[in-house]
Amino acid sequence: MAQITIQQAFDLALQHHQAGRLFEAEQLYRQILTRQPSHAGAPHYLGVIAHQTGRSDNSLDLIRRAIALNPNYAEAHNNLGNVLKDKGQLDDAIMAWHQAIALNPNLPDAHGNLGAALKDKGHLDEAIAAYRRAIALNPKYAEAHTNLGSALRDKGQLDDAIAAHRQAIALNPRFAAAHNNLGVALRDKGQLDDAIAAYREAIALNPNSSDAYSNLGNVLKDQRRLDDAIAAHRQAIALRPNFAEAQSNLAAALKDNGLLDDAIAAYRQAIFLRPNYAEAHTNLGNALKDKGRLEEAIAACRQVVALYPNSPEAHSNLGTALQDHGLLDDAGAAYRQAIALNPNLAEAHYNLSLLFLARGDFPPGWEEYEWRRKRQSVPFSLSGFAEPKWDGRPLEGRTLLLHAEQGFGDSIQFIRYLPMVAQRGGKIIIECRANLQRLFQMMAGKCQVVASGQPMPAFDLHCPLLSLPGVFGTTLATIPNIVPYLEADAEDVRSWRRRLSEHSQVVKVGLVWAGSPVHKNDRNRSIKLASLAPLRKAPGVCFFSLQKGNAAAEAHSPHSDMELVDWSEELKDFADTAALIANLDLVIGVDTAVVHLAGAMGKPVWTLLPFAADWRWLLNREDNPWYPSMRLFRQSSWGDWGGVITRVAEALSLWTKNRA
Repeated sequence: MAQITIQQAFDLALQHHQAGRLFEAEQLYRQILTRQPSHAGAPHYLGVIAHQTGRSDNSLDLIRRAIALNPNYAEAHNNLGNVLKDKGQLDDAIMAWHQAIALNPNLPDAHGNLGAALKDKGHLDEAIAAYRRAIALNPKYAEAHTNLGSALRDKGQLDDAIAAHRQAIALNPRFAAAHNNLGVALRDKGQLDDAIAAYREAIALNPNSSDAYSNLGNVLKDQRRLDDAIAAHRQAIALRPNFAEAQSNLAAALKDNGLLDDAIAAYRQAIFLRPNYAEAHTNLGNALKDKGRLEEAIAACRQVVALYPNSPEAHSNLGTALQDHGLLDDAGAAYRQAIALNPNLAEAHYNLSLLFLARGDFPPGWEEYEWRRKRQSVPFSLSGFAEPKWDGRPLEGRTLLLHAEQGFGDSIQFIRYLPMVAQRGGKIIIECRANLQRLFQMMAGKCQVVASGQPMPAFDLHCPLLSLPGVFGTTLATIPNIVPYLEADAEDVRSWRRRLSEHSQVVKVGLVWAGSPVHKNDRNRSIKLASLAPLRKAPGVCFFSLQKGNAAAEAHSPHSDMELVDWSEELKDFADTAALIANLDLVIGVDTAVVHLAGAMGKPVWTLLPFAADWRWLLNREDNPWYPSMRLFRQSSWGDWGGVITRVAEALSLWTKNRA
């Protein structure tokens, strides 16, 4: 040591430090401090090494010693902020960075670090300003560019965010975190393939990046590549076993893949790792609800409320769990508490509307139901028109667009209001999905029916079909339920009648057992064809498949004793289905568009309902005021399809005997 000066020793220590030779650097810093106790640089960088090696308490003492020796030491204040942030003392860290900047306004690291802390505090505009100042001081500061991109993404400025991340990558192509952050912004932009490419590049650069694997899993889930998504999340967890977010993301992919028990276990593991993880508690509740474990689902939602009593979303989610369990008064109280906490929470208003409507309390129900237009998942057809929404006043020659929303069944149910709308004068255009166009045109007469996605004629006003009950002030007593209001084409009916002539001596029953798999409640409303096997015992019955979609393949191998005719491939649209239904004696099905169609045609129809049925079927009724020819068969407990089908089989045997 005697052979070199203090400055030479310090310069050598810095070289070792910058090269990652921490042991050699630390020895030199200590020797300097022994020789010159007033040397501020030595304790400062000893503190930095202590921080790098996980000795945060020792790091704080050393850096504060350096600042005591030199209060104007801007770099020491900056590194003090880094240590305080890692210890969770974010406000103190921000003060340290402000002090560093006050001492040296041209210190880009201090501006960049301050930006990261401000972002964590939710002060996005201030964070963005700090990042931009850091970049102005050092345009090649790649970390500041990608951090700026993350803040811009949180502000919803996705194009600018993507550009910032790409700039970081241009400055440092091997910057794995920037590739990962780019993937996050691209996913938000809906560019899923590009997001996957970005995540895979991040993983190639850093195979131990658990964040990149988990983010990759999320995008693969978006693309419904569920097995690949599950594998990605499992790899993230293998790399970081205490990664609570990855456990929760894994659970979501498992749930979507139908592996509910595994999903519940993964959610519980996420909560074990982070007991205050509100999102995991909420999603656990949803998974438990799907399994029919309603009391456990309610308990999970109550846990979120206990953790975050001022969270309106938590109260709203609790309300849905309570409503599914039939605890309607408690559900209503939860929704109202959510609204009291946030009067503009559309989801809570919407959930409250479903409660009103299920109870048959229609006037407040329709009013609250309009909040569906403000939900985050609102369909484009509810949010994409510049023209004003019709309020029911006389049209006086103006053109009104009635447009479909939600599912086929919803459109079929509420097209019934068309004659009432026509009485208000004016011209009417109907927009619907292509499979309904021909059916609705037969009802619409001179009104123009346009398939979704086709060029839209000019119009003055618009109204979603599901807003019409509110427009007309519909109550239980005033439901327009004169049937049929939908009819099949007469020539198509005659054509099917000729084909069914060989079955003239039997009772002809149409069957539909599954709805669209993308429906949020499809897991609970759809069944397998095999579940309907007990119906075969009814004497003198021939069954006809009305099933479409992937589930239609089940009709190729019905129960050996069930006579099932499958012409479903010839049913190209709902007009074809209507023509076949017109020649049947009865339709039996789960809650799908086909039972709505049969009800709209006035055909006898038996609808099989899950325990927590949709609002339109009301509560504890075997009939339905929307469809006079419909009979309802409800589950008496969650998931009890066996009991429902036993009652349907008994009713069918009796029905056929009475027709004999």
